[in-house]
Amino acid sequence: MSQNNSKTLILASPRGFCAGVERAIKIVEGALEKFGAPIYVRHEIVHNKRVVDDLAQKGAVFVKELDEVPEGGHVIFSAHGVARAVHKRADDLNMMAIDATCPLVTKVHLEAGKHVKRGRHILLIGHAGHPEVIGTMGQVEAGEMTLIETPEDALAFTPPEDTDLALATQTTLSADETAEIITVLQHRFPEISGPKGEDICYATTNRQNAVKALASDIDYLLVIGAQNSSNSKRLVETGLKAGVEAAKLVADASKLDFAALDKASIIGLSAGASAPEILVDEVVEALQARYELTITHQNFIQENMHFKLPSILSKQEVAS
Repeated sequence: MSQNNSKTLILASPRGFCAGVERAIKIVEGALEKFGAPIYVRHEIVHNKRVVDDLAQKGAVFVKELDEVPEGGHVIFSAHGVARAVHKRADDLNMMAIDATCPLVTKVHLEAGKHVKRGRHILLIGHAGHPEVIGTMGQVEAGEMTLIETPEDALAFTPPEDTDLALATQTTLSADETAEIITVLQHRFPEISGPKGEDICYATTNRQNAVKALASDIDYLLVIGAQNSSNSKRLVETGLKAGVEAAKLVADASKLDFAALDKASIIGLSAGASAPEILVDEVVEALQARYELTITHQNFIQENMHFKLPSILSKQEVAS
């Protein structure tokens, strides 16, 4: 153990897997059980290498595009959602496609379709290049949706003439950041149609609020998650904005920065919605091996959300 080795670790709650991620993983496992390997998965089913590697060992084959899937093969679309053109391509190639899109993302897709039918141009708040954004923008024709990434984008946007506007958001954003952009848009366009509820998902909001509640009690925040996980990055940003002195996103225990942790007294530990609890356990073990650790548990909120599996993988046929 290091000198000055007494630390307190507060485990944030809720943390880790959300209902949409759990559903997506069960879909891959259920498809493997029902149809046998290989089951092809377009892109990472969720943004976590440990999860992807575990599923690959069970027989899942991860591909970038459908051209890599044999004609007639079984393919699963990731939890982030895909464009309508991807569904059509799967049909054209006679594939059996199983959609693991998170139901909360599907809700955004359905709302987008309704707005277009009503003649509205959609402003999507999100990050360019994120799979969820690509999938959501792919629900409508080119020119029917504009991506807004920053308050500056919201100020610079010029609407089409004689067209009503509607608002949608990526589900994994920072609630505070989104609120700022929405305020700009609502000030500029008071008649804009917003989502009936927040598009930002319950799990993203809960994890961010749990970190905010921890902020005044800790001097270092650890967030377990992948570098390409939007909701995990937002947790780090939320902690820093809430006043935590230092915050770091780590993929797993091997990425811990002990030089920085040595200086901390009270550490908060959270995990993004696609990070499995085993990664939390491994980080705790690594900290216990180095420090005299007192562990406490935050009980901010209990989550009881569950999403049904697709009918093709019903509970009668595949144990969940």
